[in-house]
Amino acid sequence: MSTNNTTSSNTKSAMTGHGRVVILGAGESGVGAAKLAQAKGFEVFVSDFGVITDKYRSALEKLSIPFESEKHTEELILNASEVIKSPGIPPTAPIIVKLVEKGIPVISEIEFAKRYTSAKTICITGSNGKSTTSLLTYHILKNAGLNVGLAGNIGQSFAAQVATGDYEYYVLEISSFMLDDMFEFKADIAVLLNITPDHLDRYGYKMENYAASKMRIVQNQTAEDVFIYCADDEESLKAIAIAKPLAKTYPFSIVKKVETGAYLEESTIHILTEPNNQLTMSISDLALQGKHNIYNSMASGIVSKVLELRNESIRESMGNFKNIEHRLEHVAKISGIDFINDSKATNVNSTWYALESMTSDVVLIMGGVDKGNDYTMLKDLVKSKVKAIVCLGKDNKRIHDAFEDDVEVIVNTFSADEAAQIAFHLAKRGDAVLLSPACASFDLFKNYEDRGNQFKAAVREL
Repeated sequence: MSTNNTTSSNTKSAMTGHGRVVILGAGESGVGAAKLAQAKGFEVFVSDFGVITDKYRSALEKLSIPFESEKHTEELILNASEVIKSPGIPPTAPIIVKLVEKGIPVISEIEFAKRYTSAKTICITGSNGKSTTSLLTYHILKNAGLNVGLAGNIGQSFAAQVATGDYEYYVLEISSFMLDDMFEFKADIAVLLNITPDHLDRYGYKMENYAASKMRIVQNQTAEDVFIYCADDEESLKAIAIAKPLAKTYPFSIVKKVETGAYLEESTIHILTEPNNQLTMSISDLALQGKHNIYNSMASGIVSKVLELRNESIRESMGNFKNIEHRLEHVAKISGIDFINDSKATNVNSTWYALESMTSDVVLIMGGVDKGNDYTMLKDLVKSKVKAIVCLGKDNKRIHDAFEDDVEVIVNTFSADEAAQIAFHLAKRGDAVLLSPACASFDLFKNYEDRGNQFKAAVREL
């Protein structure tokens, strides 16, 4: 089996009686799944259609797990008893179609890992705010002394953690792509933050398909489990009405009072899981500011109250949390101009949140791989706050078409350096230059982190 781009090994795990597990994709989740599958005695093979990075290649070599790079060899894959696939591989990929035709189960790393842990899982999904809410929830639980891990779409692979240590609790950030490959998995506490158009290219450009994918977060839940959701989000309410969750529900709202859950009254949030035991906190004391972050803080607060953590501990953690890189991250102030990195805003709704939180005139850097975006929802904010748009992407036609009547200046750029320099010249003292792309990054960058890091480096060179 030793051909170009292929590493093979005859060394198998000591126990191989459980069948052959093939893992498609050798990123964080794939290599983590390989570690766990090997530890549980499966024969393991890893196949990646792209180039495997040195970090993951060496991890597989160290474990003597056979793998191939830059191809999928069908005879080494279609003999699997089960396949664990990377969330990024679409169901239309030829190898996936062939696996399904042969009746070979295709599951996610999250589904596989959950089989081997008795830990309680707090699963957080939504189109926007997943990472922030997951990190805040993890921060609160860890500070309260819980034995908790963080995984899913963030941090170290869930499977790798189960293989090498395991925790009593896991906070899991779960994307719709992961949910699509989860079948028997059950969340002990499920959180749905919102449903706004995202990844519609993967869902036949139908919002109802995407919403149904998000609602898989409540699948297999019983009356003993917990479901937390935003009562102000119309798409969530429509999807919930169809899914009819069986779990105990806790809504959160900033426009109306709720009996149990969380609500905003003037400038105070109230979080209560039972009527006579509530946590109150002024929104000015929250580490995370902005309307969208009130929702994120409410969701994390409800999780914390469900787990019966002390109010003082929850308050302290919600007040001292530091937000993640690439999400409304202040980079520098140069000549009185604020530079803000929001590269993680890969959909229109995230950019709406970013613009909504701006208090000065904005030079907006946006663009990249358009995922079927509808820019209509941005038009009012662009008219009122944006003085110029700097496009950063290979094909910017849809951005020009959407906003040519709303701003005087729309410029095309093809690198982070060029975008930062032009935005700097278009801005004046007191303005903000905001990188909030509303698009994926893969046309010019490796990922949104790479885009954000290149932008930050370019700003520091100004």
